[in-house]
Amino acid sequence: MSDFISPFWGYYVTVLVSLSLLFCAFVLSQNMTKKQAGPVELHGHVWDENLQEWNNPLPRWWMYLFWITIFFALGYFLLFPGFGSFGGKFGWTAHGQYDLEKAKADKAFDDKFSRFAQMDVKAIAADPEAREMGKRLFLTYCQQCHGSDAKGAKGFPNLTDTDWLYGGEPDKIVETITGGRQAAMPVWASLGADNIKDVANYVRSLSGLANDSIRAQRGKDVFAQNCVACHGADGKGNQAMGAPNLTDKVWLYGSSEATIVETVTKGRAGRMPSFNELLGDKKIKLLAAYVYGLSHSESGKQ
Repeated sequence: MSDFISPFWGYYVTVLVSLSLLFCAFVLSQNMTKKQAGPVELHGHVWDENLQEWNNPLPRWWMYLFWITIFFALGYFLLFPGFGSFGGKFGWTAHGQYDLEKAKADKAFDDKFSRFAQMDVKAIAADPEAREMGKRLFLTYCQQCHGSDAKGAKGFPNLTDTDWLYGGEPDKIVETITGGRQAAMPVWASLGADNIKDVANYVRSLSGLANDSIRAQRGKDVFAQNCVACHGADGKGNQAMGAPNLTDKVWLYGSSEATIVETVTKGRAGRMPSFNELLGDKKIKLLAAYVYGLSHSESGKQ
């Protein structure tokens, strides 16, 4: 309930839970009647032509089980959160439970993590045990975006090749995982549709893709006036800024003319989240070593 700003929802849940328990108790009390001494009447419901139901009270043992569930619910709401904004006598929270389990896990594995913490990232990448630990971390925290094979998807970089937006050296990978990255390709709709199509053809020509040579020639001037600040005069990008190399065969969003036009017109915004608080230095180093090994066959054989 702490996620809700308005106290209304706390009262809403309190009323809803209370009414639910009272209704259950009412229904049970109405059915706690003695068996009739005389003939038992039928309900009047008929199924499958002639199947009918006697109007008998529910068995006592069954009713007692329902009463036990109500008293159990009352005890649960007294001890644990669930009754509106009341947090329960135990003060249990999901965050607290996570922190407790994380602390236990950190204590259990601290010695192993500490051993690798003293090693260089390249040396860790060459250690089979460390690679397995790094792989498990990757599959837990990274595969959602980069894929279980680390080959990425549209908008998510391939980590198995040698093309790096911010640099593929160990310190850069650690820096990326620790602090995250915020990439932004600005919107260039102001250039106009014709100029954008020209520059898209020029960009395709840089990596040897099919292009309209006349448009590409015009696009070269547009590129020189607007794009070199990030991508460089030669189009090879700038890792300090996360500006991609436009002269190779690696495309984060696609290399078709339509896709490049869309990128220039609408811009792109990519975000790599920070894992510093979640993982800590020791786990980040193991994860960075695994990622480094993915693109370095001499230390990253899978």
